[in-house]
Amino acid sequence: MTKKILLFCDPGIDDSLAIMYAMLDPELDIVGIVTGYGNITREQATKNAAYLVQLAGRDDIPIIPGASNPVQQEEVFFYPEIHGKEGIGPIRPPEDMTYEVSPFDTIRVLMERYKDELIIVSTGRSTTLATVFILFPEQIKFVQSFYVMGGAFFVPGNITALAEANFFGDPTSSNYVLTFAENLTVTPLNVTRSAVITPDVVEEIARSKNNIYCFILGPIFKYYYRFYKEKVPSIKGAPIHDLLTVMLVKNPDLVDYIYYDANVAEGIETRGLSYIDVRPSSPKGDTKIAINLHYQKFMEEFKKVMVRVE
Repeated sequence: MTKKILLFCDPGIDDSLAIMYAMLDPELDIVGIVTGYGNITREQATKNAAYLVQLAGRDDIPIIPGASNPVQQEEVFFYPEIHGKEGIGPIRPPEDMTYEVSPFDTIRVLMERYKDELIIVSTGRSTTLATVFILFPEQIKFVQSFYVMGGAFFVPGNITALAEANFFGDPTSSNYVLTFAENLTVTPLNVTRSAVITPDVVEEIARSKNNIYCFILGPIFKYYYRFYKEKVPSIKGAPIHDLLTVMLVKNPDLVDYIYYDANVAEGIETRGLSYIDVRPSSPKGDTKIAINLHYQKFMEEFKKVMVRVE
């Protein structure tokens, strides 16, 4: 039985690779994509998602625009040096591309349709997902499980010294999701920073005639890798944070977990800092927090889906 995924994202290079992987894996079924601000504007994220879906010939997948800014109503900053001006490196969706978007209430419809089969995966800012909890409190109870990419527990952040970008972008909404999501798995930088894809693997995938995305993989990865190489000259590839989060839906054994209740700091100086209470006298929690990646298993699974040898 395929796993039904409702994906909240902001594509973004790593979000885009996560979408490609999910579209190619026969055991995963994306039933909807909810787009929002983050790496790029909501409007560009929506166009990018529609483009990736069209390349796969899957116009049946609803594209649902979500939040355009965090609940703090502050100015949103984007990072074109990481993902490119339009989000997927040098790749540009066709100027004349047409696509339809679905109303926000489609999320409620999907939760009611799939009930306890539905898995929500969030690889962007938490604003839209927190809004779903608020607007559809009864339907959200139907969701089987949640996977959230965010946080950095006792390791450096990637947007500040303390904070990972998704939790920093809207710490209030992140806290809301961490508090109310049942059967929640969090994939922080602790593991995603190790989910490094190397140039030789990308070249192998790009040669695969069975991969519908092979012609854009090389240019996208080259753009992303160049950014990381400038920051960390010794790095052997680029970490694809959001990809790992999607892969865990059917491959939970790719990582090791600890179980705690997680929190996100909302103060000015510590904004976006994710933390857990590890004091021996404090109770643990139910949230699964991924802390260690089994890299070889990760690479084997990634190549199995992306190279698609038939």
